[in-house]
Amino acid sequence: MSSCYGTRLKLSIFGQSHSAAIGMCLDGLPAGEAVDLAQLQAFLDRRAPGRSAWSTARSESDEPEFLSGLVNGRTCGAPLSAILRNRDTRSQDYAALRALPRPSHADYPAQVKYGGYQDVAGGGHFSGRLTAPLCAAGGVCLQILARRGIAVGAAITRIGGVTAQGFDPVGVDADALAAARSAPLSEAMQAEIAAAKAAGDSVGGVIECAVTGLPVGLGEPMFDGMENRIAAIVFGIPAVRGVEFGAGFAAAAMRGSEHNDAYCIRGGRVATETNRHGGVLGGITTGMPLIFRAAVKPTPSIALPQQSVSLERMQEQTLTIQGRHDPCIVPRAVPVVEAAAALAVLDALLERGL
Repeated sequence: MSSCYGTRLKLSIFGQSHSAAIGMCLDGLPAGEAVDLAQLQAFLDRRAPGRSAWSTARSESDEPEFLSGLVNGRTCGAPLSAILRNRDTRSQDYAALRALPRPSHADYPAQVKYGGYQDVAGGGHFSGRLTAPLCAAGGVCLQILARRGIAVGAAITRIGGVTAQGFDPVGVDADALAAARSAPLSEAMQAEIAAAKAAGDSVGGVIECAVTGLPVGLGEPMFDGMENRIAAIVFGIPAVRGVEFGAGFAAAAMRGSEHNDAYCIRGGRVATETNRHGGVLGGITTGMPLIFRAAVKPTPSIALPQQSVSLERMQEQTLTIQGRHDPCIVPRAVPVVEAAAALAVLDALLERGL
């Protein structure tokens, strides 16, 4: 099913951008795991709309209501399910989009695939709004992983033409990841977003994610490697257009002598001097920090007039998009990438009985 993910840990996401609520069901969690609801809410607040100048003006509390799986603050073995209610919707802004699809949105292919029965309001089930329940599930996984000595964190390394230094691929640790989560967006990146917004346009960027504390041996070769598992869920985040691990596409310009990571003994264990492999070889974790990056496209809903077509008259027509939209998706996508990585890693750990 397209809205489900996982093998040992099974996640299902449901709802639409403007439905009464959106939600998730997470099956396979061990019983007895503590869930700190205040910590989970703080994590969800990082993704929630209406919190900054580069966010949509839509305001949602994003407070999860747990329906099952949680008793006295601990998982009970039943599927963990929660909903987040949609309260600040303006569906009338999307009324014309069934016949006038937005460029670079799913409006047109969804119209053909679902025969006009799809929910167009706010993008329906294709909306980035569905990353809120993804974060609810991933936020719980982050807490479970932390108790196992595994830390997950992400940071922005590019907004438009403005770049920033990524994590130390060898020395990144839990403290560095925590510092990255609390670091403000740089003034140069804020200015880049503000300039795009003032022009009625939008801008994209790159998010780098690191996972530390992983054991050696997670993942499988061929089609079930850790890269496969992570890429599958990260590509489920709307607006993600590319995922790379370690040196990524830069490896194509290197020679083997430049790209290979020499083995060494560090702290009494096998490690590598460098980490261009990004912590995964043959689909299996090596014990080095797992490093990947996700490219996020510019928000396709922009204020500038764009060319579309009238599906009723089969004629080209100018479209001016109404509604409330992020001039840059990237800052709010950072915790979503963390949530996705946490789900993939915990799924792999549970599969190995760890």
